[in-house]
Amino acid sequence: MPKSISISKQLASIKALKKSSDLEKAIATVALIFRNSSDPDGKLGKAATKSLLQSQFGNFTKGQESKSTYQEILSELDEHTENKLDFEDFMILLLSITITSDLLQNIWSTKSMN
Repeated sequence: MPKSISISKQLASIKALKKSSDLEKAIATVALIFRNSSDPDGKLGKAATKSLLQSQFGNFTKGQESKSTYQEILSELDEHTENKLDFEDFMILLLSITITSDLLQNIWSTKSMN
């Protein structure tokens, strides 16, 4: 089994990202993580999606399990007709979880360093 290349090395190898903003690097990181985790068709199965949420998005999902909004978001994943998510669906899932998370509320309450 070949050793995987770290996300930071993958990002560094993309010429267009050399002078990119933090936001561009953040989106590129999400895209690379998705691509590295997806199947050959570029999709994530339900189990892989849930595993990825636990391993890569745990600070946003922490404490959300008992909230009805979070349960509703995950139930939509369970009801997804193909049982697989493409990148667009995955981004919508991440954004939905982010918006409802306690961590986002903590982020909003921190003072800006301007």
